[in-house]
Amino acid sequence: MGSTLSLPRRGILLSGLAAGAGVLAAACTSNDTTASTQVAGGTGDNSAAGKQVRVGFSAPAADHGWTAAVTRNARAQAEKFTDVTLNVTEGTNDVSRQIEQVQSMINQKVDVLVVLPFDGNALTEVAKNAMAAGIPVINLDRVFASALAYRTWIGGDNYGMGVNAGTFIVGKMKDAGIADPVIVEIAGIDNLQLTQERSRGFQDALAAAGFRVAARQSTDFTAAGGQQVASQMLQATKKIDAMWNHDDDQGIGVLGAIKQANRSGEFVMVGGGGSAQAMREIQAGNSPLQATVLYSPAMASSAVALARLLGQRRALGDLAEHDVPAKITTFSAVVTKDNAEQYLANGY
Repeated sequence: MGSTLSLPRRGILLSGLAAGAGVLAAACTSNDTTASTQVAGGTGDNSAAGKQVRVGFSAPAADHGWTAAVTRNARAQAEKFTDVTLNVTEGTNDVSRQIEQVQSMINQKVDVLVVLPFDGNALTEVAKNAMAAGIPVINLDRVFASALAYRTWIGGDNYGMGVNAGTFIVGKMKDAGIADPVIVEIAGIDNLQLTQERSRGFQDALAAAGFRVAARQSTDFTAAGGQQVASQMLQATKKIDAMWNHDDDQGIGVLGAIKQANRSGEFVMVGGGGSAQAMREIQAGNSPLQATVLYSPAMASSAVALARLLGQRRALGDLAEHDVPAKITTFSAVVTKDNAEQYLANGY
């Protein structure tokens, strides 16, 4: 997500956790192929069918709910258009295999490529090959090492996730009249740029209100990792007023640990990513999880819609410019009980 570094998460192959010593329960309901998708609407001049466009699509394996939803959203968007054919490669975390797949689509002379690279650095050269061959590349989320490798980048806002999570917590603390709150953070993989950006945004939002992170631990974007780290943090931190967990799949384990420790009613929890399971938990209102900040896989739907416009040499209908923008950063909305129904289709 927004990083040139590879991730053990976030594909196409649509291939749990109870508290403490319990059994791992279904952690990624988001990998369910019946899950909802969000596609771009068709209005105005751009809704009319145009030139047929062949779009090549490549993404990593679905080893996380988010990556599964990325490909699911891309397929759903392509199906909405009568003038788009989507050629989807098999999701893979093998860099060499993904390079081969992208090169094969270049050789097939697709009109536009949409590529979510497993590793942005490693896929840069083959993406540059596509651009040199006259095939526009939509770089989805994880950034290539050179702007020469893509026509348009679209992805999420990791810093914005942190800012919005922090801002929500600040509001909750002020509403409760807590002047010096104990705020903790459970991050993802620390050596990833995306994790660093999320933490920086969170810390900046808290600092603006005179608050700080009292305790922070990182883990690995998995439910098991979330449970282990949260258990350790709960044992070490006897009083907590608010918690931000960077990832909703990871959050399944975090919630399991909180329940096991009998601390469910103690503090406010904010999630990250926007899984459908997290949104339903928020709607139910019977757990510490009161909000999640979006990093929506619907960006893949938008990428396919942009690929269609590039292939047909159209522009975005509501902008004055004659061309599709070079960069689009999606907004990390805060999903609460009040608006969860609105955002459920964006969940993974």
